[in-house]
Amino acid sequence: MCGITGAVWTATDRAVGRATLDRMTDSLTHRGPDDRAVFFQPIGNEPIGEPNAPLTDPTAWSAHRANVGVGLGFRRLSIIDLATGMQPISNEDGSIQVVFNGEIYNYRELRKRLEGNGHTLRTQGDAETIVHLYEDEGPDCFKLLRGMFAIAIWDGRMKKLLLARDRLGQKPLFYARQSQRLVFGSELKAILPVSGIDTQINLSAIDSYLLYQYIPHPDTIYRGIASLPPGHMAIWQAGRDGGESFDVRAYWNCPTTEKRQEKSVAIVQLKETLEQAVVMRMQSEVPLGTFLSGGVDSSLIAALMQKNSSQPIQTFSIGFRESEYDESKYSQQVARHLGTQHEAFVVQPEAVAVLPDLIYHYDQPFADSSAIPTWYLSQMTKRQVTVALSGDGSDELFSGYDRYQAARFAANLDRIPGMQSFLAWPMWQRIPSDMSQRNVLRRWKRFSQAMTLPPVARYMQWIGIFHDHQRAALYSERFLEQLPQRDPLEFVTRYHQLFAKRDAVTQFALTDLLSYLPCDLNTKVDIASMAHGLEVRQPFLDHHVVELAAQLPNAWKLRWNRGKRILHEAFGHLLPPEIWARKKQGFGVPLDHWFRGPMRELTEQTLLGSAAIGRGLFEPAEVTRLVQEHTSGKFDNAYRLWSLLVLELWFQRWQPDFAV
Repeated sequence: MCGITGAVWTATDRAVGRATLDRMTDSLTHRGPDDRAVFFQPIGNEPIGEPNAPLTDPTAWSAHRANVGVGLGFRRLSIIDLATGMQPISNEDGSIQVVFNGEIYNYRELRKRLEGNGHTLRTQGDAETIVHLYEDEGPDCFKLLRGMFAIAIWDGRMKKLLLARDRLGQKPLFYARQSQRLVFGSELKAILPVSGIDTQINLSAIDSYLLYQYIPHPDTIYRGIASLPPGHMAIWQAGRDGGESFDVRAYWNCPTTEKRQEKSVAIVQLKETLEQAVVMRMQSEVPLGTFLSGGVDSSLIAALMQKNSSQPIQTFSIGFRESEYDESKYSQQVARHLGTQHEAFVVQPEAVAVLPDLIYHYDQPFADSSAIPTWYLSQMTKRQVTVALSGDGSDELFSGYDRYQAARFAANLDRIPGMQSFLAWPMWQRIPSDMSQRNVLRRWKRFSQAMTLPPVARYMQWIGIFHDHQRAALYSERFLEQLPQRDPLEFVTRYHQLFAKRDAVTQFALTDLLSYLPCDLNTKVDIASMAHGLEVRQPFLDHHVVELAAQLPNAWKLRWNRGKRILHEAFGHLLPPEIWARKKQGFGVPLDHWFRGPMRELTEQTLLGSAAIGRGLFEPAEVTRLVQEHTSGKFDNAYRLWSLLVLELWFQRWQPDFAV
């Protein structure tokens, strides 16, 4: 696990100097604290820096690189092949250079294939397999990789730079495309040292952020920087006439159709594939453990690890004093059942002191408040191990979220003649809005309002942070005048349409898999863990597991009010019955309490202060209303306040002078 960065350029006034490359590389030290190296080749010069292998015949291809400059930077977190696994790594003559962040779990199989094709590998790690696989397969090499990765390949002979990101977006990769230059990095902060990058604020990204709590790919908070979508590659190539080409394309697509098969056969396949995915992710030359919340997903991963370990594995959990957010008793129960070495950590309200670190490391506004416990869990876990497994992805693959039950119920209602008119009955809208949050009538009012919308808009009405009418009331006239006419729902709609032939639950579950999972959950885990030099591996996101699960009928996953049925049938014997019967709790934090207690003063000073008001983004009266409603206990606006707080603190850290 590492941090990568670099650039290619075809004009001297677009050159990225060695000093700049060093700053780009060292901005990622937290991702790779163990070592660093660069490959640097200015226009028209011999390579300088520290490539892994000397050029045996530099004149053989120097003419092809005379008008292209390239720099690759690498920070290393040592996991596998501690002795010889340094990057950038090259082929025999140095014409192919690779830096990559992640793990290739099938690299041993690939080594045998490459050696059978006549290649001689100098190292025992996974990075070198990418070099030679590219020599054999070209861009098709990415299809053969089983793992999580962000990869940059410099092909000196072809004057070509290839970027690729793993299928589910477990590893991030950003790039800035300009005339005569391409710059990339594992994090936005690795691109910012390059002069001339367009860092004007992307107003559409702010609109999307306030809906989703994250900024959807390929957008970022900056107009001039993009996020490479999961399962995609980008190919930049210099032309003989001084021009260049740039193309972004998919190399993997999630299966969209259901596979006809016997359920008993599917269960056997699921058992074999998931257990294999866990075992592959237990490969490590450094200490390894797993996150354990006490929910089904992390507990199942821990059980499969313990089954395949000759000694007690290490498990780690986090809890809160507020009982409605604390799962520690369940994680301890699972740990005792499995016989693991378990450690727990309690997050106090003072955890908000970590806000400056979150704002710095996440690089752009990110409002999933579970980043707080994920941060502390990663910090604690790193004290004992360097690699941890997690259960991310199971809910999307096996219909585990409660909202999927609502989607199924709504789809059934849509089939009843006259139901839309009944749900639009004005009487429902007369239900007082100031009733208790948990009042059944108020919840019905919210549901009936959403039911009058198209399915995607309805779904986002349930799970979004600020809905359309709420954002319209929040935005200032100046912001609205400058905001591009672009519907933020386009992001989820295009994924939803891919699965148009599937049932309503599968449509939304696989939409979440391709949108919410990479943009929110994987971003949260990657940044929080890598900030502490911890590698997190996610067996459920092995693409063999994903492709198998995506083709299963939803009837095998969600039955009555319980999801993950087929997981229970396949692995039920590994965990206590009460763990399987638990209602999903989520990895939440007591924001509602914090905003009325230890965070109240910070929130009021930040959101109602002169800096925030001076930006001109929001109507001060509307922000004041949200704050007062929450602090008085009238409404729970915690997630909306958190989104606004994170956004304003981000501006203060990264763009203090911004105003519309």
